[in-house]
Amino acid sequence: MEPPRLVYDDDCGFCTWSAAFVARHDEVELVGFSELTADQRARLPADYEQCAHLLTDRRVYSCGEAMEEAFARTDLAPADLVPLLRKLPGHANRREKGYRWVANNRDHFGKVLSK
Repeated sequence: MEPPRLVYDDDCGFCTWSAAFVARHDEVELVGFSELTADQRARLPADYEQCAHLLTDRRVYSCGEAMEEAFARTDLAPADLVPLLRKLPGHANRREKGYRWVANNRDHFGKVLSK
């Protein structure tokens, strides 16, 4: 079984910092958009450059779900936290809105957290 691959925008300093943060706390391979293989790209949605993705042997997680799943796999998240959150009504919608807000403001976050 291969480690999951976190696919991210490697032209974005904040995105690169975020991916490296996840990698410090989990066994995940980092793959920037500029490094994608044809096979990896084929697994991604057509508009893959709109957000991050987590590729596992079984499935592809995208956008907020990708970062949530990546976080859930780190040593930072209590094992039952993410499964509990996913049971809350409206969680997926709030997660994606939060992800999109951060993504839309990544230039501001990048001034403080950037690699």
